[in-house]
Amino acid sequence: MSPNAALRDVLQRYCRREITEDEALQTIEGLRIEIVGDMARIDAGRGVRCGMPEVVLAEGKTPELLADIMIAQLATAGRCIATRASPEHAAAVRARVQQTGITFEYREAARALILSTAPPPQPRGGVVGILTAGTTDIPVAEEARLIAEEMGCEVRTAFDVGVAGIHRLFPALRHLLDAHVLIVAAGREGTLPTIVAGLVDRPVIGLPVSTGYGHMGNGEAALASMLQSCAVLGTVNIDAGFVAGALAARIANMAAGGGRE
Repeated sequence: MSPNAALRDVLQRYCRREITEDEALQTIEGLRIEIVGDMARIDAGRGVRCGMPEVVLAEGKTPELLADIMIAQLATAGRCIATRASPEHAAAVRARVQQTGITFEYREAARALILSTAPPPQPRGGVVGILTAGTTDIPVAEEARLIAEEMGCEVRTAFDVGVAGIHRLFPALRHLLDAHVLIVAAGREGTLPTIVAGLVDRPVIGLPVSTGYGHMGNGEAALASMLQSCAVLGTVNIDAGFVAGALAARIANMAAGGGRE
């Protein structure tokens, strides 16, 4: 298996004698863990080991604990992302980093926070297309979009093209047909990913969303429908925008030649 781009860069810098052997070892230590108090253990080596960012799940954490974790992660990686962040989380983190030189961004549509002291991710050539069946699916789709962009992909979107008005789908697909992979988010009966997978020659990732009500509501019917798809379709868990975005980015970057060098 070839090393990922980050690891190759470290080795090349060492060969050019731009960094010492100790500095190289410290950078490529893929199992390094940073401990935050007695509550959290940050996987500081994920970017080197897996080629994808360490992302903090804000849901279930107090605003103060989230701020502690994000600042610790920022110190190790120069960039930190938190998903499922509430306005209260955002306010606490913003207050902690004011007047520090740390760049703060709250993407309300994606429910995500970004802290950074480093440049934004460099493009790696992958193109990811994201479709949603309805407007209520957009927050999960935006989470997937954020992660794919953080992994260096160009992301194109088409929202609200579900099967209740299927004529909306075909013009929306036109500007997505040259994407390397498609993510299709849908709730309720979750039919859209199967239809898209039957129309395109690209990998399709089904992203079930917890919309719907009554029998098998909350995304359960959508998940079951995608798992039973007669078209070739990969499916992630309900509301798993992070997983869909990271998987799509890996596929797209490898297809573009930018995932493994």
